[in-house]
Amino acid sequence: MKDNIHPQYGYVVFRDRSAGKAFLTRSTLVAKAASLPTIEWEDGNTYSLVNVEVSSYSHPFHTGRNAVLDTAGQVQKFNKRYGRS
Repeated sequence: MKDNIHPQYGYVVFRDRSAGKAFLTRSTLVAKAASLPTIEWEDGNTYSLVNVEVSSYSHPFHTGRNAVLDTAGQVQKFNKRYGRS
């Protein structure tokens, strides 16, 4: 492989804001470490922090809590059209 063509790859903490949980993993976002906030992790080291809205802690597919969102009333239209009550 060619040298100096790959982005930096290091440890970053991702915090799921909706679930209130965090996890340490490796990411190429470590290259933006200067512009990211930091957090002291359980091992005593300081890592860059990336806040996310959805992760495996809060995503319905992983949690099993699926929610059907029907903001446009499409289900009601269908039931009215085809006579379901």
